[in-house]
Amino acid sequence: MPPFLAYDDKNPGSSARTPLVLVHGHPFDRTMWAPQLAAFSAGRRVIAPDLRGYGASPVTPGTVPLSRHARDIEELLDFLDVDTFVLAGLSMGGQIAMECYARLGDRVRGLVLADTFPDPETPEGRKGRTDLAARLLAEGMQDYADEVLERMVAPYADPQVKAHVHRMMTATSPEGAAAALRGRAERPDYRPLLTRVTVPALVVVGADDTFTPVADAEAMHALLPDSALHVPEGAAHMPNLERPEEFNEVLGRFLARIDGTPVPPTAPDSHA
Repeated sequence: MPPFLAYDDKNPGSSARTPLVLVHGHPFDRTMWAPQLAAFSAGRRVIAPDLRGYGASPVTPGTVPLSRHARDIEELLDFLDVDTFVLAGLSMGGQIAMECYARLGDRVRGLVLADTFPDPETPEGRKGRTDLAARLLAEGMQDYADEVLERMVAPYADPQVKAHVHRMMTATSPEGAAAALRGRAERPDYRPLLTRVTVPALVVVGADDTFTPVADAEAMHALLPDSALHVPEGAAHMPNLERPEEFNEVLGRFLARIDGTPVPPTAPDSHA
């Protein structure tokens, strides 16, 4: 039976390096990882799914908890015969990556958490997400996309990046986005989990991110036993698109560490 999720599976025949699995955020799709798919698939297997309700994957109305997204990814990786991998997620995708680590920790060789946070939702946050879900169902995605575009990416971002991000948001199914919002409102507290992570981790956050400020990334970095923190200047909530060369350089050095290959000399990490 084919997998539930639509996905890209680049360079599936490569076995010399650890596969990289990329989990997109809300309300995007797997094309948000285009710079990383292009940069890393030349030398390793790179898998980027569309989450349930996003992109080309089927929509499940109602509520889709993060645990369901994690099971979808587990089922996809089992279908693709991917045993061990580096797992990277941005924003909601980072929280799904944490949920995946809770389920699949013995298969994860490295964890990349970008522009995300591990805390459970506050009562105000739960109401905000459920209210937004109702709004998206009633109004569609256009007005919401217009409102948040220059928080998703910085106002000074490249116009082509802005257009790509806006296009992903407006193409997202309101039913799929609403279901994920309701599920995300119910997420658990991942902070205790992070203190038990036994693999190397990389935390990245845009210096101008207002959804997940640098202070959130610093707190998450402090919880992880073995982590590095990188803060790209000139980026907001999506540094992988806003500053792709810098993001790829930092991710490439992290992957080289996981693979046990020599790391090329570079400028020091930026720590806020």
